Amino acid sequence: MPYKTFTTEDHRLICRIGREMLLIEPLGAASIRVRATQNARFDDTLPSGLLADPPAPTDAAIAINGDTAMLTNGRLRAEIRKMPRGLEPTLELSFHDTETGEVLLEEEMPHILYPNTRNYDAEQGDLWRIETQFRARDGERFYGLGQHQHGRLDQKGCVIDLLQMNTEVVIPFLVSSRGYGLIWNNPGTGRVELAENRTRWVLDASPQVDYVVVAGPEPATILKGYADLTGHPPMMPDWALGFWQCKLRYSTQAEVLEIAREYYRRGLPVGCFVIDFFNWTKGGEWQIDRDAFPDPAAMVAELQDMGMRPMISIWPAVNANAGNFAEMRDAGYLIESRRGVQASSIFIDANTEGAVPLSFYDATNPEARTYHWDRVREGYTQYGFGAFWLDANEPEVYPTHPDNMRYHLGDGRAVTNAYPVLHQQGYAEHMAADGIADGLLLTRSAWLGTQRYPVVVWSGDVKSTFPDLARQVRAGLNMAMSGISWWTTDIGGFKGGDIRDPAFHELLIRWFQYGVFCPVFRLHGFRQDSAGDPRLGRDFLAGGADNEIWSFGPEVEAHLTACLALRERLRPYLTAQMATARDTGLPPMRPLFIDFPGDPAAVAIDDQFMLGPDLLVAPILTAGATARPVYLPMGSRWRDAWTEAEHEGGNMIEAEVSIDRIPVFLRDGADLPIRP
Repeated sequence: MPYKTFTTEDHRLICRIGREMLLIEPLGAASIRVRATQNARFDDTLPSGLLADPPAPTDAAIAINGDTAMLTNGRLRAEIRKMPRGLEPTLELSFHDTETGEVLLEEEMPHILYPNTRNYDAEQGDLWRIETQFRARDGERFYGLGQHQHGRLDQKGCVIDLLQMNTEVVIPFLVSSRGYGLIWNNPGTGRVELAENRTRWVLDASPQVDYVVVAGPEPATILKGYADLTGHPPMMPDWALGFWQCKLRYSTQAEVLEIAREYYRRGLPVGCFVIDFFNWTKGGEWQIDRDAFPDPAAMVAELQDMGMRPMISIWPAVNANAGNFAEMRDAGYLIESRRGVQASSIFIDANTEGAVPLSFYDATNPEARTYHWDRVREGYTQYGFGAFWLDANEPEVYPTHPDNMRYHLGDGRAVTNAYPVLHQQGYAEHMAADGIADGLLLTRSAWLGTQRYPVVVWSGDVKSTFPDLARQVRAGLNMAMSGISWWTTDIGGFKGGDIRDPAFHELLIRWFQYGVFCPVFRLHGFRQDSAGDPRLGRDFLAGGADNEIWSFGPEVEAHLTACLALRERLRPYLTAQMATARDTGLPPMRPLFIDFPGDPAAVAIDDQFMLGPDLLVAPILTAGATARPVYLPMGSRWRDAWTEAEHEGGNMIEAEVSIDRIPVFLRDGADLPIRP
């Protein structure tokens, strides 16, 4: 058969030049997927963030004309050209809005000699270090890409490492202000450079590159396109919309019930009561410690009778001294080290003296996921637990060397970023099979498609400071732009808060006031007590100081109690927003420019957000604040939820604040019960 640069197969365009093969295919209403490799075939065993059966194209066509081919799908058109380059030609891709004719995104050849637009450097076997270059555009802004602690909403100019870590969540989905989204459907490690002179995506070691371009033009349309391809969130259980009580850590059944009964006695509503780590016998046995929790079924029943759903922490780590360590090792159910001993981390564990080697079960292996769930069923669900805190699920390997990790699905550099979502998938599928209808997972990490499972992502072990609070606001908004509707933080921060410190009291109140308007409202922390045991907040086995509503004195308690009451009043509104998220993929908490795409001033606002279409929230992010500027988007009238004062949109106002409230504004006559 004579060589042809462009051929078709069904509705897909196949492009070949030299050793490189590209496969371009339409998806959904206005999306196009691109895969490229220098291997003989594509590797279909790699984890994909796309649904197994993504929506079929609705209006796709292919045209080939000499050295140019085009694939059109609704509002998006991909053009690929055979271009001269030095001594041999190359193929360059560009993507166009079919309605406006505008170029949305185009590959760029930086130099006639090196590198190529898609550049391959050989690694071991069929793995390549791959770079993909796109042209930079003046004024372009980038959002999404998961959660990062750089404190920015617009990430233009940033270099983002694509490696799961505590507080750093890799969801490689980018939304551009130019009217497109890009799903980097590669589970491997690497980075993305959003520079002024070009955008460059890098894979450290992968058999191929795989990405999807989603047409807009508006951000809400892009987010819906992303959800259609990777999954819509389910409906959040009603209990999860209430207040979550949590600390590091409740170490016994007696302690859990003592605190829960006190909440109940005081009439303070708790939707979820969380039991943190070291509740188990040894890591990897996944059995609740019956010495500390002698009657877990009775504990679960009593909590539920008080209206509190119990959640319990389960780590994927396996202690080398665990009773089933050898069985898991021999069955191939552990992540392996390519070099050195079988240990992923050195850490402390329950019922073990000193530091201990830990491995992690291999969530990329479906048999290992089933084995793990069978132990969880025996150790937890039989007692009535149906909500699980999947902590340390990056996985938290330390030191982090993906090149030394070998998974069931391949080299760590090629697959490790998908570990969280495969871990979550195992739980979700087995919970459904076991009839746990309103279960839920709390997780510290995520990847493409996490939102299709009943998963709340929280922002990890951040510090108890005002700058950290400010960073979480931007991080949460970028998680929304990554398709995550269920998100939260450790209210008060995780590390460094002293329960007797007035400065921490102010921070805690402001964080609570922000938390009321987050999708999930969860108190947590590793608290210190300057007048108590010096180990508290410093020694994990000793746990943290008290972290209940009443632990900080009566004045603070009054402010926090008011926050709980406000959250309860907002629950019907929050329920409606969760239904919208399920149906459209639009997250409840989102940047202003989502709801006001035509307001050029809204794009510059990164410390305010909308909660649904009717509530504008402006958190207090500095100590000692008595006022803060608030931008009210154009095209609407806004009413101060506390004073009833009305303002015309399109203006920046100076909102006065006191310690008992943060600025909240209602849009266009919306009637919500903010005030008691």
